[in-house]
Amino acid sequence: MPADFDLPEAERFALPPATSLAIVGNAPEIGASAREIDEADCVVRFNNAEGFGGRTGSRVTHLALVNRGGQMREWLADRAFLERPAVRAAQAFILPFPLLPAEENGPEPICWTREALALLRPTGRPIHILPEDLHERGRRLLAPRTAGRPNPSTGFLVTLALLNDRPLEAAPAQAYGFGFAGWPGHPWAAERAWFAEAQAAGRVRLHPLAD
Repeated sequence: MPADFDLPEAERFALPPATSLAIVGNAPEIGASAREIDEADCVVRFNNAEGFGGRTGSRVTHLALVNRGGQMREWLADRAFLERPAVRAAQAFILPFPLLPAEENGPEPICWTREALALLRPTGRPIHILPEDLHERGRRLLAPRTAGRPNPSTGFLVTLALLNDRPLEAAPAQAYGFGFAGWPGHPWAAERAWFAEAQAAGRVRLHPLAD
């Protein structure tokens, strides 16, 4: 990931060149891939970690937690959130969105970055925050494939960040459980096209969903 994070608490994260990487999305049709996922050196999961502890394995080195919107607000209100199995197992956390200035975070708050940091810091585990320049790069990549200003999904942003510093000669990242569907504000067709191009270039292997 890039080094220019916008908060001092964030730490640079880059995989060694030979590290195998599994990126595990949350499509319900992900199927049973536990063995393959758990064998990866680095296993990145998202939010509520679909299938964790069962059909998608029991390892998570990095857990990406969306830090804007109602989902994080719900987590912050859950006193048992840090006891969730995927949260307890995570070796590090990724917050996909940079901190919004206070004057831009109202009248109804949408950015919960400070609160998320306060919740996660006591675990003593690294917290990585994706910077705005990565978001801007993502929007530039998706813009030719969609109308208007793209709003990239967390899965797309985290995958883009993981590939940023990954050497071209490294083995493809293995992507599981990407269904390219969900909240209608994300440009799913454009993201699917980007993943297809990354697969053709040998950067990612997109595993098909179960029937």
